[in-house]
Amino acid sequence: MKLRLKDGSSYEMPAGSTAKDLAEKLNLRGPNQALAAHINGKTVDLSTALKDGDEVILWNFEDAQGKEVFWHTSAHVLAQAILRLYPSAKPTIGPPIENGFYYDFADLQISEDDLPKIEEEMEKIVDENYVSQREVFKTKDEALKAFINNPYKCELINSFDAGSELSGYHQGEFFDLCRGPHLFNLGKIKALKLTKTSGAYWHGDSQNEMLTRIYGITFPDRKQLKEYLQLLEEAKKRDHKVLGPKLDLFSLKEEAPGMPFIHPKGLIIWNKIIEFMREMMERYDYIEIKTPTMMTRELWELSGHWANYRQNMFTSEVEERDFAIKPMNCPGCMLYYKSRIHSYRDLPLRVAEIGNVHRYEPSGALSGLMRVRGFHQDDAHIFMKPSDIQSEIAKAIAFADELYSTFDLHYRLELSTKPEKNTIGTDEEWEVATAGLKGALDASGKEYRINPGDGAFYGPKIDFHIRDAINRSWQLGTIQLDMALPERFELEYTDSDGTKKRPIMIHRAICGSLERFLGILIEHFAGKFPLWISPRQVRILTVADRHHDYAVELAKQLKAAKLLVEIDDSSESVSKKVRNAQLDQVNYILTIGDKEVEHKTINLRTRDNVVHGEIQLNDFIRTLEEERSKRMLQSPYSKSS
Repeated sequence: MKLRLKDGSSYEMPAGSTAKDLAEKLNLRGPNQALAAHINGKTVDLSTALKDGDEVILWNFEDAQGKEVFWHTSAHVLAQAILRLYPSAKPTIGPPIENGFYYDFADLQISEDDLPKIEEEMEKIVDENYVSQREVFKTKDEALKAFINNPYKCELINSFDAGSELSGYHQGEFFDLCRGPHLFNLGKIKALKLTKTSGAYWHGDSQNEMLTRIYGITFPDRKQLKEYLQLLEEAKKRDHKVLGPKLDLFSLKEEAPGMPFIHPKGLIIWNKIIEFMREMMERYDYIEIKTPTMMTRELWELSGHWANYRQNMFTSEVEERDFAIKPMNCPGCMLYYKSRIHSYRDLPLRVAEIGNVHRYEPSGALSGLMRVRGFHQDDAHIFMKPSDIQSEIAKAIAFADELYSTFDLHYRLELSTKPEKNTIGTDEEWEVATAGLKGALDASGKEYRINPGDGAFYGPKIDFHIRDAINRSWQLGTIQLDMALPERFELEYTDSDGTKKRPIMIHRAICGSLERFLGILIEHFAGKFPLWISPRQVRILTVADRHHDYAVELAKQLKAAKLLVEIDDSSESVSKKVRNAQLDQVNYILTIGDKEVEHKTINLRTRDNVVHGEIQLNDFIRTLEEERSKRMLQSPYSKSS
């Protein structure tokens, strides 16, 4: 039989061969290779039989789908180890996540001190190298009978629609409800680490019982685990929840859970980001609006949010009318569009709003600036004709590229296409929309990955996954084509032939949430912000009280150049003042003593302790003005300059 491989080539295999046979034939035997198969658009076990004409991709650990299978199987290894050590525990769910996996257990009480013992048992299970075996249940009753002693599994089984395929996986003596797929055998797992344990509510609902969650990660190579653990240590040093308050950038208060207080120093960074974005929006021909924070129930019913998103919205009743605080800016922008009549000559119309939105997140899910209840979205809605799709997507990608590269954030792109069911719009509309997105991505020359069937119900989308300074991935920006809201709100424009047409609309957010973006930047730069967004640019240190007047004179000249300057004329020693400035991540530290006063100079050092000695103030100001105007990431005075 003939098979088509990932690169488009054909490959012949004997009839009755499995995906594992194909992997063997292609010599993909390494622990990181051929973890699962993607056959005709569906990821399946390697034990799956192949048919003539099948399109086959064999996922490796470098592929997101390969990692997902690897970590899903590893979660089962964890559950098996727990049941060996704590037989009365009840496994509930254990999904793969972005970095590793977790498993939630009922009737289990452990602490971090127990993790090494559990790891040891997991290693024994891996050494036993069980082959994963899938079992499909004929009926729901059969599945319920198999898990009769686990009410959590029974609840999951009962939640599935009638006719849904139910399956489980055997792994030695362990059997778990699971749709799969899994690794063919456990020997692929060469390194493992349990990272932490915490409490978690069943279904994430605080009304439900508290479970014990255990997090872990595994790799096909010990070196990868070592690198990951080093990354975790570096991430701890960069944690924005520690650095943010320490640098006086923001705080979180019990009086406003999930709604950050941005401090003056943090607001300097915040305003510089917005200033830069507004400068870019002007160049890319956007207009900016501001829409109300709270709007009536009728609006949210029209947009579909009242029926589908109400549990995540903050609502209120005023004068016997229901209102909701906006969880997103889109419906308000639809009303703005309808405030006047539009012609084809007005399009494309790029409408931006940096809007403050609120969404109810369970308290257990809140995390610093990364997961909040109140945040600002850098939204834009672009209204256009069908012929504009590709060029407007290209401009949105170029906008994102410029913004991310200014902050030295590298990224990859993903295109998510039409889901199999519950979508709106005709097949032809989806084809036109998807072709527009794909055409723009191809024209950009940038690599991208296609996620089949992972689009929104209202249209295909492009997601930006950025990588920070320590190579962590964050899903940040998005470009979504929407065929639903223009239809719901009956948006129109008059075409060149005088007929009324529906505009095509793009949702576009680049930072996503400004709060989250600030958190990412704190960690990306480890608090050492480039000069143009730094809240502490220059600090003048006096050696003695007699140098105070000269320090004030210097500060006046620096402020005239619109540089942020502070004076430390405390009674601390100079070395202590220098250390304090470096801990505060001040970009430039100027020490003023008798010699500097006499020569009318400054003595310069940087926060990374590069000492430049005595220099002229005017030269220093000119250098900083250039560094700021060019938005340089690295100081001209740094070690490598």
